[in-house]
Amino acid sequence: MDYKELGFKCGLEIHQQLKGKKLFCNCPTKIRKDKPHFTFQRRLRASAGESGKIDKAAQYETKKSKLFEYQGYYDTTCLVEMDEEPPQPVNKESLHIALIMAKLLNMKVVDEIQFMRKTVIDGSNVSGFQRTALIGYDGYIEVNEKKIGIDTLCLEEEAAQVIERTKTKDIYNLSRLGIPLLEIATAPDIENPQECKETAAKIGMLLRSVSGMKRGIGSIRQDVNVSIKGGARTEIKGFQDIKSIPQVVDNEIKRQEILIKKKEKVESAVRKAEPDGTTKYLRPMPGADRMYPETDIETIRPSKEKIDVPETIEEKKERYVKKYSLNKDFASIAVKFESKNDYSFEEDFKKSKGNLTPNIIVDTILIKTSEVEKKENKTIDIFKFKDEIFNALVSEKITASAITEVLLEIAKTGKLDLSKYEQMPDSEIKKIIAKVISENKEAPRGLIMGKAMATLKGRADGKKVNEIVSKLLK
Repeated sequence: MDYKELGFKCGLEIHQQLKGKKLFCNCPTKIRKDKPHFTFQRRLRASAGESGKIDKAAQYETKKSKLFEYQGYYDTTCLVEMDEEPPQPVNKESLHIALIMAKLLNMKVVDEIQFMRKTVIDGSNVSGFQRTALIGYDGYIEVNEKKIGIDTLCLEEEAAQVIERTKTKDIYNLSRLGIPLLEIATAPDIENPQECKETAAKIGMLLRSVSGMKRGIGSIRQDVNVSIKGGARTEIKGFQDIKSIPQVVDNEIKRQEILIKKKEKVESAVRKAEPDGTTKYLRPMPGADRMYPETDIETIRPSKEKIDVPETIEEKKERYVKKYSLNKDFASIAVKFESKNDYSFEEDFKKSKGNLTPNIIVDTILIKTSEVEKKENKTIDIFKFKDEIFNALVSEKITASAITEVLLEIAKTGKLDLSKYEQMPDSEIKKIIAKVISENKEAPRGLIMGKAMATLKGRADGKKVNEIVSKLLK
């Protein structure tokens, strides 16, 4: 497709859940799926926004006249989620994370944070509205040496999770309602579907660089806004994976092209991305009529104190390669592991010496351990044993060649006995290799090396074995 000729316009909305406490109460951000402790029912109606008009998306939901049933838990939901008491003061930790993200996205921070009510009456918010506040504006990120504008960063409350829908009633779980949520909206600067995917990946990387983000399925969501010349802005929701973005966007372009050729009006709407790459109509596109001020929450003046911006995942990866001579692939999997877990390889890298190198550290913890776990169908608590293994490498008590054998024994016995894997004297190594050669006189050199290493079971360094094999084969 010639996207420029099509008049292609595209922007992204990224939603990221935060950990800790909910935005307006002290309930935990744990999402429950077990049997609820209680249920209650509500019906909702639309309120006029600041303009005095009722939003057309809200009117669309009103016409369905649905009954909404909510499932709650005594230990993870409270009267705030039930809309039976006013919201508590905004979660300071979540606000701080939002301010950090604004800095990472090169944004201007607003002078005053005013929460607004965004009319939502599809049942996903018990109150009939979602609380949201603008934190930053007019920012940018760089994707493939090109600037993509970041129009807004908002801090808002997550919606309840739908459990079941029927024609007359929807059932929602309240445990997700109120989880702090960052909403990042780009400018319509994205020029093609591939660039849309790359922009989503860049924003995702920046989000994972900041502590306090939830991880796992559903914790981050992408909405894509698309239009072409003669068409209309369509918001596509429900991407399961950013890899599907190019296909879904291309299909949306084709859908609008067909309607334009038929001289049918392309309606601005919200559509859902389907697994086959097509989209399905959900509701009309909401507008400004759904917003009105939240009167239960005080206006907040952001602190003027300097906010420390964390090192991004990409920056850390480059630093690991440059400072510790870490293999680029190992650096990638190391920082990815760190972003998902409360762990840093930095302290381990600082201890590297002798037989212990940063590459061996990452290889042991993330590669070899995983391989042995798969082979033996056992789980290894590598963090319980790693220090003893690494100290033995530093003191040159064992070699890196022994690591796999050490891990195999841990998997089988649950214990670590490094005495079995101490380095052999050179004279013993030479005897074993000589025997392997005598028993395999016609074998190629590679096979000799393999058999020698298998017999030695990690008790000799591979480089040393190679040197001895070379001498004995002359």
